Amino acid sequence: MSTFPDTTPLASGVAAEPPGEPALRVRPARYPWRWAATAVVAVLLAMALNALITNPAWKWPVVAEYLFAPSILSALWLTVRLTAYGTVIGFALGTVLALMRLSRSPLLSGVSWTYVWAFRSIPLIVQLLFWYNLAILYDEISFGVPFGPSFYSVSTMELISPLTAAVLGLALHQAAYSAEIVRSGVLAVDQGQLEAAAALGIPRSRQIRRIILPQAMRTIMPTAANEIIGLFKGTSVVYIMALGELFYRVQVIYNRTGDVVPMLMVATIWYIVFTTLLSVVQYYVERHHAKGALRTLPPTPVQRLRRRAAALRGAFGRRTGAAGGGR
Repeated sequence: MSTFPDTTPLASGVAAEPPGEPALRVRPARYPWRWAATAVVAVLLAMALNALITNPAWKWPVVAEYLFAPSILSALWLTVRLTAYGTVIGFALGTVLALMRLSRSPLLSGVSWTYVWAFRSIPLIVQLLFWYNLAILYDEISFGVPFGPSFYSVSTMELISPLTAAVLGLALHQAAYSAEIVRSGVLAVDQGQLEAAAALGIPRSRQIRRIILPQAMRTIMPTAANEIIGLFKGTSVVYIMALGELFYRVQVIYNRTGDVVPMLMVATIWYIVFTTLLSVVQYYVERHHAKGALRTLPPTPVQRLRRRAAALRGAFGRRTGAAGGGR
């Protein structure tokens, strides 16, 4: 009777060590270049922070003095208003232009394409100056029957104030870019869903409101948020119209006091603060519109902090219990 070696695999699926040989030690992978790069970056950051804090030329007391000054806060409020007006009007008009561009009507599509082409070709500063000097072309603006009698006329100088000219320039310029953003989002929606909606007899307007736009928002939001942040910073261009927005007010102050760098830091801090707030809003809006695409939404930063705090409390409790049991 012959004897065969036992070749039955272990229940755990791991092969047994040959008798008489030492067990293999698993060593973690080492990344020396990663540690070297981390050290270099840490040193550079420390040098930058040291130069930022210890250099007296930054004049941080002056920055603290003007950061919450009433004139700066009123200028900041005007900047926020210009951003809000430009965003709302620009994206509303941009959505209409995008739908016109996707229309089967050659006239509607051609007008939309021409608008986008023209307003993307002309620099924003030129558009602002055009609206600001519109009274040179038209002394008054009339309202009435097209190509017929007018019922009411108003002076262009009274109707187009500097603030109105700034809002028109920012909104119409933004609408050209918003139209392409919305159009790209609509084109990203699966064509099969539109065909299924048409087969079910759903009206075109309801398809747009309930099927197309909710799904298109997942594509629209990242680029739209970039445009809104760019518009917030781009409002500084209206300084050429002597509007008291943030950058113009900062210029007025440092031309009077000579504190150029501290006042620029005041503007920089407020731009960073509001850009960060807009980024937070973008995150939560994107998370909201991801509900139809993801089964489980990723945790928010607040939820992650809560989980880590709970894990730390649990680990501390276990260590305390173990220490108490050992006594």
